[in-house]
Amino acid sequence: MKSLIEAMARALVDKPESVAVTEVEGERTTVFELRVDSSDLGKVIGKQGKTARAMRTILSAAGTKIGKRCVLEILE
Repeated sequence: MKSLIEAMARALVDKPESVAVTEVEGERTTVFELRVDSSDLGKVIGKQGKTARAMRTILSAAGTKIGKRCVLEILE
């Protein structure tokens, strides 16, 4: 899951070396914290949050397949 988020984010940004994903494991929920360079933040979020929403949808579908709830948080 972590590599899936990293791959999606690296494809979107200008500085792929600054992409970092942290996984916070819970009992039933896993929270993935995505950090990108401040200049790339708008590219990851997208117009009206559409890109971020699409990434969350993909993550949710992948999480459902393995039986876990996955949440994506985009941090500054």
